[in-house]
Amino acid sequence: MTASPITPIAAPGATVPGTQHHRADVGGTSLHVVTAGSTGSTVLLVHGFPESWWAFHRLIPLLASEHRVVAVDLRGFGDSDVAGPDHDSATTAADLHALIDALGRGPVHLLAQDIAGGAAYRLAADHPESVRSLTAVEMGLAGFGLEGLGDITHGGSWHIGALAAPGIPELLLAGRERELLGSWAFPTMTAVAGAVTDADVDEFARGYARPGGWAGAVGLYRSMLAEGAELRARAEVPLAIPALAVGGSGGPFTVATLEGVMAGPVASVQLDGVGHHVALEAPGPLADAVLAFLRGVDGGVEPLPTGSATPDEAPGSVGA
Repeated sequence: MTASPITPIAAPGATVPGTQHHRADVGGTSLHVVTAGSTGSTVLLVHGFPESWWAFHRLIPLLASEHRVVAVDLRGFGDSDVAGPDHDSATTAADLHALIDALGRGPVHLLAQDIAGGAAYRLAADHPESVRSLTAVEMGLAGFGLEGLGDITHGGSWHIGALAAPGIPELLLAGRERELLGSWAFPTMTAVAGAVTDADVDEFARGYARPGGWAGAVGLYRSMLAEGAELRARAEVPLAIPALAVGGSGGPFTVATLEGVMAGPVASVQLDGVGHHVALEAPGPLADAVLAFLRGVDGGVEPLPTGSATPDEAPGSVGA
C-alpha cells in the first residue's frame, strides 16, 4: 500500500482553533498545509507577500462554516520547504496542482491574492479540471499592468525590484525581517488600525527569518518581472470559470485584471476603507462576499455580486 503524501503534524507555529496541520509531500517538495471544515466544497487559499497561511487565520473559520478549507504555505514561505534558486510561479502552480491531486478534493474554489496571481492563473489555465472558480483578492497579473508597480519613477514600490534582484534580500534583510514587516510592509499596506497585531508580525517574520526564508518571495517577484508576454499569450484562450474580484486599496485594479483573462463577466466587490491585506483587515465582509459567490457557483448559478462595504460592516452586508 502506498503511503499517503498528506501527514498530520502538530502546529509548527501559531494556530487557530478548529484547524488541523499537515505536511504534504508533493511535487518534489514538502508543503505545510492547514485544513478546517468538514462539509461542503473545497476552498484553497493562496497567500501573497509578505505572508504565509496565517494571512487567512481570521477568514478560515468563517469559510469553514460552509466549506472544507485548505490554506497552504507556498514553497519558500512559512513552514514549507525552502525554495531553490530557480523558483518561479510555474513551479508554484505545479505545487498547487499536485496538492489538489493529493488531497483528492478537486475541483477546488481557488482564492488567491497579491503576488500569487501568476501561479493561480497558471493553475487555472493549465488545469481547468482542477479549478471550479477563481476569487482574486487585491491581485494582479504580469502582462496586465502588474509590472508597473515596480516602477519607482511612477509611484511604484522599491521592494519589488529589490526582492527580484539576486542576493539583495539576503544581503540587506537578513536579521531585519521583523523590522521590515512591522515598521514598513504592514503599516504601509494596511488601512485598518490594529488589523495586523504584533503577534501577527511575529508569526509572519518567523518564516522569513529562517535560512533561505526569502527565496519564495524572490522567485515570485522575479517571475512577475519576466512572465508578462507568456501570460498575455495564455490569455488568448480565456478562462471559462466563474470569477470574483475583491478590491481593497487597489480599487478596480483586480477586476480590470480578471476582465482581461476571463471568458465571461466578472463579479466584483469593493471594500472601502481597507488596505491591501483584505483578509486581515476585513475578514467578515470578505467572507460574506466569497460565501455568497460560492453559494451561487455550487448551486449552478453564476452570481454577479457587486457593491461595496467597510471593514466594520457585519457579514451579510456585501454583494446584496
